Amino acid sequence: MADVNLNSEILNPKSKIGLVAGWGRFPIVVAQSLKALGYEVHCVGLAGHADPGLAEICDSHVECGVARMGQHVRYFRSHGVTQATLAGKLFKDKLLFGRWGWLSLVPDLTTIRAFFPVFIQRKQDRRDDTLLTVVVDAFARCGITMAPATDFTPDLLAKAGRLTRRGPTAGEQLDITFGWGLAKAIGRLDIGQSVAVKGRAVIAVEAVEGTDACIRRAGELCPQGGFTVVKVAKPQQDMRFDVPTIGIGTIESLMAAGASVLAVEAGKTIVVDRDEVVALADKHGLAIVALDSGNQAVAAPGSD
Repeated sequence: MADVNLNSEILNPKSKIGLVAGWGRFPIVVAQSLKALGYEVHCVGLAGHADPGLAEICDSHVECGVARMGQHVRYFRSHGVTQATLAGKLFKDKLLFGRWGWLSLVPDLTTIRAFFPVFIQRKQDRRDDTLLTVVVDAFARCGITMAPATDFTPDLLAKAGRLTRRGPTAGEQLDITFGWGLAKAIGRLDIGQSVAVKGRAVIAVEAVEGTDACIRRAGELCPQGGFTVVKVAKPQQDMRFDVPTIGIGTIESLMAAGASVLAVEAGKTIVVDRDEVVALADKHGLAIVALDSGNQAVAAPGSD
């Protein structure tokens, strides 16, 4: 992971930084934070994913295809960018498993060369960490270092404690502890980050579909509701990419599916629009807790 000197780099009002933006609110928040820190922000918005509103926040903006990494690099170089960050979700199922697979993305030569061992030689798997590491390494070879987006938005990381008015019941606490180990296990295998459980029975496990789809499936399989969702970082989590993130959309999915508890990992989970997230959860009686990996006991309400 690239080290970032908070005193000389982040606080330098003359610094330029690139932002590769995927889907969701998080890239917007990152762009706003970077501007507040005094950065000159140059954004590559991934086509079909990024919010067009980024163009109004950043100093420059271009929309590029997901698999046009050569274009991404040339754009950053043309603006003197040597450091960048990744933010936002990619819909891996659509990108890899559509009718024509990854070729439907019309990859450029830089992308083809980078992913040749994955897609052509098949020497590497297609797990999230594998694919995103290829991306980060490809940018590094072109002189652009990727830094964790959380370096610029540290206040978004959940602090340990209870976020909502309601905490988990004794039975829900048992489900949190049970689900935590399972979520860490699938994270270690780079399968997904979330599990849904009830009565210490597994209802749904996240894979390529993502957390919201996993939650919806849990609701379909458990129409009585009242289940617990546990979302954690991988044991080998690289904070430059694929960091667990929750926001308003997550809470809406939980409510629609009938979930009663959301447990996330403190210090490793991004909470976007925290006040709105907590207010919506409180309105519907959903308990949200952020827990340390070594201790899943719920303490008194936190102050984060």
